[in-house]
Amino acid sequence: MKAWAKHPVIHEINAWVWLNDLSRKCGRAVDFSCVPPEEWDRIAAGGFDAVWFMGVWERSPAGIAIAQRNAGLLDDFRRALPDFVPEDNVGSPYCVRRYVVDPRLGGTQGLAAARAALRERGMRLILDFVPNHVAPDHPWVGEHPEYFVHGSADEAAREPASFVAAGGKFFACGRDPYFPAWPDVLQLNAFQPGLRQAVIDTVADIAAQCDGVRCDMAMLMLNTIFERTWGEQVGPKPAEDYWRAIIPAIKAGQPDFKFIAEAYWDLEWELQQQGFDYCYDKKLYDRLEYSNAESVRLHLLANDAYQQKMLRFIENHDEPRAAKAFPEAKGRAAAVAMMTLPGGKLLHEGQFEGFKVRLPVFLGRRPDEPVDQGLATFYARLLDAVNRDAFRNGDWRLCERSGWPDNQSCIGLLAWQWQMGGERYLVAINYQQSVAQARIHPAWGDLRGRSWRLADRLSDASYDRDGAEMADVGLYVDMAPWQFHLFQLIPL
Repeated sequence: MKAWAKHPVIHEINAWVWLNDLSRKCGRAVDFSCVPPEEWDRIAAGGFDAVWFMGVWERSPAGIAIAQRNAGLLDDFRRALPDFVPEDNVGSPYCVRRYVVDPRLGGTQGLAAARAALRERGMRLILDFVPNHVAPDHPWVGEHPEYFVHGSADEAAREPASFVAAGGKFFACGRDPYFPAWPDVLQLNAFQPGLRQAVIDTVADIAAQCDGVRCDMAMLMLNTIFERTWGEQVGPKPAEDYWRAIIPAIKAGQPDFKFIAEAYWDLEWELQQQGFDYCYDKKLYDRLEYSNAESVRLHLLANDAYQQKMLRFIENHDEPRAAKAFPEAKGRAAAVAMMTLPGGKLLHEGQFEGFKVRLPVFLGRRPDEPVDQGLATFYARLLDAVNRDAFRNGDWRLCERSGWPDNQSCIGLLAWQWQMGGERYLVAINYQQSVAQARIHPAWGDLRGRSWRLADRLSDASYDRDGAEMADVGLYVDMAPWQFHLFQLIPL
């Protein structure tokens, strides 16, 4: 395998649902051990650097039973899958019973076969790690109760939804400090020394089976956050932060192993400092969905070290489908923006087809939805356009844009450039509902003295422009609402 790209493109696939789809398509049971080669080829055709198979670990029967008693969850299941039956609830992938590949997905040997198939096609494998909690029937509950956060009988009586009784003890349910406790999982104690070593051993075992982990709700384990959430219940705060203990221990043996943080609350920089290779860029997602081009531009003014360790997305399993959140032309403009920024890029299964049903992670089957062929064609072209070393390992820079005293529509434009060696690209996006005219100012200092062909890799258009004009007064653009260009600059 060649080295990891600096700006990798990652494809998230719901393992259980994908294999269910393949089983229906092939008319036989398909698990990781027997996926038809053409299906691996189909994934590889997208030019992805890695595949995140979400939800491969053994799911909890106790968690399934709890979910089946939850009226709100059942309503969600039926909204997503009108013909839902109890067997469709295969359990939450974030209610892990054991970090062993579920035998119904092909077990450890099946996953090894899948990893080999990906590697043959130049792709790496990413899996999940859930640091904050485990299922109530995880072996640690009986073998190592000291790894968990506990409460008293009085606390359990006052808040019965927040505690589970087992073995004469009251285990706290897992939680995010801003929401009620999750009833199907038990809270691990991030301050417990024995747990930290057990986690190192667990992640080391995971790391032997893949090339990186996406760490669920990673910020919950930061010392400051954990202390604020649990107070005196968890004992004194250790001198060393959780991730500063875990990540170096794994990277000592596998320096190329990647850690990806699901992260919120403006804690991305802190997590990067503690060793994470990439952190979710939820702020960019929110600005693309709810705000405007100028707010996106301001977000992109952060320093390069921060930018290169962000993971960009407009859809994942926790967010609404992009086809609903970013409809029609806006969705295509957002996709071009996301895919041409530095850092990692995350694309969710079904995003290319324009699926609109957000499937609860508990379900092992999805509803049939029509494919938006126009959107699928667009994504195929976009993925091909960015499948170049300039976008994977090149240098990115934000470009200035300017207007005129009586026309400031330029504020709706986003523009940036990529370069690697002699290969150059300029991206321009009118991220607004109105027409924009502007001058875009590339940062290349050697444009003068020749003409350049601007070949749009997302259309069949091309334009010849004078280098001195682009350098001195800027490239003039007149763009329709949500219009975009991905220009390759070719010297003439």
